[in-house]
Amino acid sequence: MFEVFTQLCGGIGLFLLGMTLMTESLKDIAGETLRQWLGRFTGSPFKAMTSGIALTLIVQSSTATTLATIGFVSAGVLSFSQAIGVIIGANIGTTSTGWIVAFLGLKFSIGQVALPLIAIGALLKILAHGRTALTGLALAGFGLIFFGIDLLQVAMSGVAEHLDLSIFSTESFAAKLLLVLFGLVMTVVLQSSSAAITATLAALASQAIQLDQALVLVIGQNIGTVATAVLAAIGANANAKRTAAVHVCFNVVSAIFAFCILVPLFLWLYQPQYFLSGWDHVVIVAAFHTAFSVFGALFFMPLIRPFEQLLVKYIPAHEDSLLQVLDEASLAVPAVAINTAEQVIFKTILTQYSWILKAIKSAELVSANELKQQDELIYKLQDYLEKIVVPENSTDQSRLFSLLRMMVYLKVLRSDLENLKHVVSIRTQPAIHQLALDFIQILENAGNSMLDTRSSEDLSQLYIEMGHLKQWSKQHRSELREKTNIYASTYQLNAAKTFELLAAQRWLDRLVAHSYRLINVLNERQQTLTMHQIDDEHV
Repeated sequence: MFEVFTQLCGGIGLFLLGMTLMTESLKDIAGETLRQWLGRFTGSPFKAMTSGIALTLIVQSSTATTLATIGFVSAGVLSFSQAIGVIIGANIGTTSTGWIVAFLGLKFSIGQVALPLIAIGALLKILAHGRTALTGLALAGFGLIFFGIDLLQVAMSGVAEHLDLSIFSTESFAAKLLLVLFGLVMTVVLQSSSAAITATLAALASQAIQLDQALVLVIGQNIGTVATAVLAAIGANANAKRTAAVHVCFNVVSAIFAFCILVPLFLWLYQPQYFLSGWDHVVIVAAFHTAFSVFGALFFMPLIRPFEQLLVKYIPAHEDSLLQVLDEASLAVPAVAINTAEQVIFKTILTQYSWILKAIKSAELVSANELKQQDELIYKLQDYLEKIVVPENSTDQSRLFSLLRMMVYLKVLRSDLENLKHVVSIRTQPAIHQLALDFIQILENAGNSMLDTRSSEDLSQLYIEMGHLKQWSKQHRSELREKTNIYASTYQLNAAKTFELLAAQRWLDRLVAHSYRLINVLNERQQTLTMHQIDDEHV
């Protein structure tokens, strides 16, 4: 019996390890594709649902799709109603695991094929780099999945010989609820509905359990998938909580329908006179799993708008909008996390410059409370960036590196804002004030192009113009200082006022220089991204 238990644990462990390797590798390979796909193909609820199905099929993880969706909602790439569609689609897409196991894992003995796949994948990981190495990990993970299924089949045959599972009958309502609870616990313990369902299918194929038991177990296992989302939502922002609520409502409503209607229906159709009688038990369970997820979609899709309004009403957002974006749930997909951080950094930089421009134009200074809020945001953003892990993907690595460089100048600009009061002195001295007006004119002409990846020519022009202003400021620094002294003498300013004017001039020089360096980082970032896009097109 101990040998059976160790085989069972080993089979589940190999399956989980394989799923993790394959899912994480596919997420890293398709990370940017996830972002582009979700942004482009979620224009309607039906398209959003279809995208959720397709992306879950690609990465073989509804959790990955859901966490990516949370990140994009927070970053403003998706509306919450679109996210609901994607989540519904992810629940349908995750049922593909049952079909794969039914038609490949349990129908053919591919344990011997799995070992060469693991070997090839390991070699690719060791010898190659970038996407090829990630593909090797995915291949090794795929092999481990089926090697684990082989062990599970052997172990479940042993379970059938040593244990009598007839106590888990489905004759009474209470017994059925007990099986649902058992299935839920399996998913929570294994942290994977795919692993729990695969173990159930292996037990069914080995005749350790009966068809009616398997159907009810799958209901509980499907409910158990919400556990990860619920745990992730504890202490998280409103978007994460709303997403978890979508998961819970969708899975519970689907489970109730499956428990009350689909289980009796499938068992009735399995009678000798009906068409399901000729189907393999494992295929019937896979079809059952898909059927109640599809029902959930049919029930919820027409109700997306009122459902969204209900969740927004009862789960309001209380945090600062930018702080909400930095949801750690999106760290599960590096491309999503990078895109999220990028959005926050860009908006923060625009906010900083808006304060500077407003001060130079009208002497209106930013409040101490606003600066305190930005300090909190910068601290959280720094912490968020430190948690992003980008393995092997050169594009994401370049994007993350450029964000870290931008963070340096975001902090420098924040330091410049500490002395924003100098603009009051600058406005009193015509020569220095003209330099400040030239500075804001360049920024206003550029608009948002400095942070727009689609306008590389505008960014290059902004870089050139700010470079000319920096050069002019450096060349005329002594001249401007002399004009300041003459101005102070003419208007008989005391030493303190004169010193204040000279300090304001130095502050403005530094602000121009810091802005030039930041724009240089943005320009280099744009050139790098363009090169990676060209490389990807060739690939």
